[in-house]
Amino acid sequence: MKKSRFTEEQIIGFLKQAEAGMQIKELCRQGGFSDATFYKWRAKYGGMQASDAKRLRELENENSRLKKMLAEAYLDMHALKDAFGVKR
Repeated sequence: MKKSRFTEEQIIGFLKQAEAGMQIKELCRQGGFSDATFYKWRAKYGGMQASDAKRLRELENENSRLKKMLAEAYLDMHALKDAFGVKR
C-alpha cells in the first residue's frame, strides 16, 4: 500500500480546518490533495483526535501481524497434514 505524504495529525488538522468553515476546494488546493482524498480521509478520520488516530494505526498494525501469524499457522497445519498423509 502506498505511504501517505501526510501524517494522521496533519490529516486531522485539515479536517478540523474544514469543520471550522474553510471551503473544501480551497483547503484541497492549499494542501495539495484532491477532493476525493479529502472525503476518503473524512470517512476514515472524521471526529477523531490525534491520539485516536495513533491508536487506530497501532490496532491496524497489530491486526496485520495477527493475520500473518494465522496464515503461517494454516500453512504449517497443511504441510503437516500433507507430510502425514491425512486427507483434507
